[in-house]
Amino acid sequence: MAEAVVRLAGRGLAAPPPLALYIHLPWCVRKCPYCDFNSHGLLPSPARGREGGGEGDLPEAAYVDALRADLEHALPDIWGRRIVSVFFGGGTPSLFSPDGIDRILTAVRTLTPLVPGVEVTLEANPGTVEATKFKGFREAGVTRLSLGIQSFDPRHLRALGRIHDDAEARRAAELAATHFETFNLDLMYALPGQTLAEALADVEFALGFAPTHLSAYHLTLEPNTPFGHTAPANLPDDDLAADMQVAIEARLADAGMAHYETSAFARPGHACRHNLNYWQFGDYLGIGAGAHSKLSFHDRIIRQMRTKHPQQYMDAVKAGAHIADTRTLMRADLPFEFMMNALRLNQGVPTALFEERTGLPPGMCNAAFGRARELGLLETDTMRLRPTLRGRRFLNDLLELFLADGDTRH
Repeated sequence: MAEAVVRLAGRGLAAPPPLALYIHLPWCVRKCPYCDFNSHGLLPSPARGREGGGEGDLPEAAYVDALRADLEHALPDIWGRRIVSVFFGGGTPSLFSPDGIDRILTAVRTLTPLVPGVEVTLEANPGTVEATKFKGFREAGVTRLSLGIQSFDPRHLRALGRIHDDAEARRAAELAATHFETFNLDLMYALPGQTLAEALADVEFALGFAPTHLSAYHLTLEPNTPFGHTAPANLPDDDLAADMQVAIEARLADAGMAHYETSAFARPGHACRHNLNYWQFGDYLGIGAGAHSKLSFHDRIIRQMRTKHPQQYMDAVKAGAHIADTRTLMRADLPFEFMMNALRLNQGVPTALFEERTGLPPGMCNAAFGRARELGLLETDTMRLRPTLRGRRFLNDLLELFLADGDTRH
């Protein structure tokens, strides 16, 4: 038993890391064929067929009640800790009414202490917004909007199965710029039939709205999705996709946007604080259907997952039985888990952060650090863990070096 305790992660933590709050709102109008998130369409998806079904009406009031109960159940695990950021993800959180978002944020403010000037992000779909909604979200306390544009090209939006068209994408971006000082536009590249010029045209169009943050993601064919089962025709090859990535990065650098994370670009002072906390191996409490948490205590670090299906989640919360899985991390888990997050940051993190966030001495990873530097994947500065350009391009190869470095005998 004593040996098992020694192997638990977190026993060397001097203090818990910053704590963020993630709130999952799991419904969409229709689920996109590339999406592997825990989301549920209110309407049937053509890519899935009628048997894919839809959830029907949005049970907003009942779900908000469940979220409050979920947060109340979680209070003993986070007691006295201040929330540094709040993030509404989905699904499509903008399906909820401003009153619903206000009710959730009122519960959060009532039950937990927030840092001054807390960042509150809400994800929105251009097909579910109107001017009064954006104004209402802002008045409810949302400080940052993240719009899932994906493309301004109608042909590519149809190929992705998006519910909005190019006119709605432009209108939503205009509204975001009007109502929010800080907002993000999500774009995708390497889309079916997309050319390099078309990928850059999307970026150019996005820059015209002067976003403070922009995300550019390579379309990924995830398992257990319609695209993962049957890949769309005419996808760009690897060389063209790589050319798109390089060209997008260069154009955004010219526009004054810092490339601070694998897929994220921001103007000075506008990096997403919530996501930075993830990448710096901070803690987060996730509430809502299927939400994940990582929480640190004086003697352990745990990961949790809530019940995934929305109705089952709402039923389970009433009985206090909504935690579907809890896993206590072992010391051997931590090097890879920490690096999987920290090395997504192009500037990396101070080497001392490894010990601060894991409770482990950085010396236990010396072999992996040395090998990574020999391969040109990690910068030679021993005071900072920073991937080289080659390390960013071959991030999986870099991360694999830390899989075997969690020797629990240290």
